[in-house]
Amino acid sequence: MLTDFQKHINLKFPFLKDAKLLIAISGGIDSVVLTQLLLQLNFDISLAHCNFQLRGNESDLDEEFVKKLATNLNIDCHSISFNTNAISKEKKISTQMAARDLRYHWFDNLIEKNNYDYVLTAHQKDDVLETFIINFTRGTGLDGLTGIPEINNNIVRPLLVFTRNDVENFAKENNISWREDQSNTSTKYLRNKIRHDVIPVLKEINPSLMDTFNNTIEYLKESQAIVRDNIENIKKKATILKNGILKIDVIEIKSLSNPKAYLFELLKGYHFTEWNDVVALLDAQSGKQVFSKSHRLIKDREYLLLTKIDDKGSTQSYTIQNFNEDFTSNDFTLKFQIEDDYNQQSLSDNSVSLDFDQLSFPLIVRKWQHGDFFYPTGMKGKKKLSNFFNDEKMSILEKEKTWLLTTSKNEIIWVVGKRLDDRFQINPATKKIVSITL
Repeated sequence: MLTDFQKHINLKFPFLKDAKLLIAISGGIDSVVLTQLLLQLNFDISLAHCNFQLRGNESDLDEEFVKKLATNLNIDCHSISFNTNAISKEKKISTQMAARDLRYHWFDNLIEKNNYDYVLTAHQKDDVLETFIINFTRGTGLDGLTGIPEINNNIVRPLLVFTRNDVENFAKENNISWREDQSNTSTKYLRNKIRHDVIPVLKEINPSLMDTFNNTIEYLKESQAIVRDNIENIKKKATILKNGILKIDVIEIKSLSNPKAYLFELLKGYHFTEWNDVVALLDAQSGKQVFSKSHRLIKDREYLLLTKIDDKGSTQSYTIQNFNEDFTSNDFTLKFQIEDDYNQQSLSDNSVSLDFDQLSFPLIVRKWQHGDFFYPTGMKGKKKLSNFFNDEKMSILEKEKTWLLTTSKNEIIWVVGKRLDDRFQINPATKKIVSITL
């Protein structure tokens, strides 16, 4: 196995040779064998062990084993303990999900503090088969059927081409000790039930199961690549990303053979679950919305608009007491400059000049509200902001993102980045000018 492992590294992961590696080690056979393989090939490795405190004294013994292993091998070892059950209840997520989040968050911290290049996990081919069956029984798309990725950002899984038998044989041949998790024998856990009850039956039916499964995974990955290429083409035709808003062309999507499938591929990373409601937006009236836990999708004329949910809401406002320093919010900065001499200035969306004497402090920066009106430069009389937005053909989300600069009397000075109010424009009688640049 060592020779095959070295060939596999040279072929698939040559970048690991000169890298600083962190091995996620449980003390079980897979992660211990991965450690031994890399050590024998003289890689720069350290160990990282999480004690999730889920198996009482057994969890503590696992931690002691890993620490002792690191000492015997003369390599660095990081360890940490988590009250996983308490955290899962606090966050209202499963124990497995809590453990996963805790583990990878800790790995990120270790990488940052110790300059590791990659985290290596010891998943092997049997894990891929088990995950495939779990996802298949729960219902999934291509992503759930194509297995565990060999590389995912800085997470690398170099054992995926080896079976559990390969790992066990290497351990026995090299007299390697490991910790056996007794919970792995209990079929009350879904993965164990599949491992002990389902896969043996499948292997009876097909003794070459692992080989044929590997071929199936490769076929699925090839199909997945075709799908991704097609989705990229659709993205170019039907989507526009601008100012944090993803615009999806309704007509383009409806012209496709299966709009629901394409919407799923375009939006699957944004946590939507009510896909029938998402598809219904294609024929809904403007203003109709569907929410996920992190994003919302809104119908606006010929487009579906995707944006992050704004937890701050539309009532947030800021106060400007004077022009002694620039104003900065999370969304933009306003730079101020005071001038004494009048000269006719050209207007632009991002820069305005105001008559200082017409202002009443403090100035307010806020989102627009229904009923707001102003006196747009270049026009006669006042105009409701809602009508101004419609004339400018602004989307619903663009309207929501629009900020106003107003006086203390709630008079609109500037629709920021859009239009100045005529009442505050400079003229030959102006004595003091304030220039504001967005």
